[in-house]
Amino acid sequence: MPKTKTRTSRRLPRGPHGGIELLLIQAVEHLGTAGDVVEVRPGYAKNYLVPQGLATVATPHHKRMVDKHRAKLQAIESARQASLRAMADRVAQQSVTIEANANDEGHLYGSVGAPEIVAALKKNDIQLSLEQIRLTGPLKELGLYTVKVNFSSEVEGELKVWVVPTVGGDAKEGAS
Repeated sequence: MPKTKTRTSRRLPRGPHGGIELLLIQAVEHLGTAGDVVEVRPGYAKNYLVPQGLATVATPHHKRMVDKHRAKLQAIESARQASLRAMADRVAQQSVTIEANANDEGHLYGSVGAPEIVAALKKNDIQLSLEQIRLTGPLKELGLYTVKVNFSSEVEGELKVWVVPTVGGDAKEGAS
């Protein structure tokens, strides 16, 4: 009688709920992001996630490596947030003066928007993008405005913007 071949496959580790415990290598929609430890059904793990290279076995070594990597990323992100807060403080101390054509009543013939504010900040060696300037609408009158500047989802600052007339000596100077 011939011997039957026995299938020697690695057993995948079971999770606390009876599913297969895997570590995601890439983000999988409706499942998790890279580095997450997830528990899935055995067929989904064996037939899709592992063969496609989307996940690997969640060994204690892999979990430790992911935790170390997350700690590094968190340190980098906190340093980035600190530098953004410092820049927000620097911008808050600035005052930008923008000259615009206006009539005798103080109404502008055009308007002042984010591009003019970014250009004025560039003269003060501060680089911001148009998307970071948060205006409720275009500035259409002479005067002092407080404009919000968005640095990240967690860091927001304010900037004082003076809109002054371009005619001769009527221009007011903005104080820093």
